[in-house]
Amino acid sequence: MSPSRGAAAWKETEAVPVFAALGDATRLRLLGRLSVDGPLSITRLSEGTGVTRQAITRHLHALGDAGLVRDARRGRERVYELDLKRLEKARGYLDQIATQWDAAAHRLKTFVEDQ
Repeated sequence: MSPSRGAAAWKETEAVPVFAALGDATRLRLLGRLSVDGPLSITRLSEGTGVTRQAITRHLHALGDAGLVRDARRGRERVYELDLKRLEKARGYLDQIATQWDAAAHRLKTFVEDQ
């Protein structure tokens, strides 16, 4: 295996839990809310969602396990905020895939035009 291929495999391994966590509508809404409103408690995050605080807690744990959010104690509450490092890595991985896709499309176009 070439060094570049090993680096790509490492990125794939790291990307899988992030994309798995993003594959849920409630989790995406939570990330969207945190990106707009900043750090929030579970109580605030569950307001107006129709989802129980217990379910919100489970979703936040899944996002935390994927490295997408982190929590901190503020007084009597625990607040959650985005951890942008993992999101940036996921974005970089998608950019890499997009670049590969563009190159493949260009090769196909060149092949078809040469026929």
